[in-house]
Amino acid sequence: MNTIKYLALPLLTATLIMTGCASRKPAAEITTGTTPNSSTTVNTEGLSEDAALNTQNLAGASAKGVTAENKAFLAKRVVHFDYDSSELSNEDYQTLQAHAQFLKANANSKIALMGHTDERGTREYNMALGERRAKSVQSYLVTNGVASNQLEAVSYGKEMPINPGHDEAAWKENRRVELNYEAVPPLLK
Repeated sequence: MNTIKYLALPLLTATLIMTGCASRKPAAEITTGTTPNSSTTVNTEGLSEDAALNTQNLAGASAKGVTAENKAFLAKRVVHFDYDSSELSNEDYQTLQAHAQFLKANANSKIALMGHTDERGTREYNMALGERRAKSVQSYLVTNGVASNQLEAVSYGKEMPINPGHDEAAWKENRRVELNYEAVPPLLK
């Protein structure tokens, strides 16, 4: 009987982690030809809930806080990390600063910070590392004036690799935080 208790607790914990962190699905990227001030309605019939929300958000994109200087940095939506690290690199500060400026100028903007790892390590360790990476980006943005209610940190661990390879080049691509605008993304046209 005690053996069952000891086996059930880790299984229950893993189940809770999986349903709490991995149940969030990223919105599909959809582009539309509408502009924020157009009176055109966007037909979202037949799209999934996430895709419909993303389509509506793109139709409501904002140019406020977008400058010629920060446009290229706002287009970058991925921050990469070194092996077994949640430390931001110097090259990512300008990207995150541009996103911080945009988010401060657009209080209705919301962004999901989705942490990922490479395939090495246990699932539990990688879920925690992905969360530390997402929280590291979140901390930087909050320190630079972004309201915490505009940010959501989520970890996918090693469950959603960008590159399915099993070498250093693939692992380097997979160690990342994706910045996914869920409401009022930057208008970069």
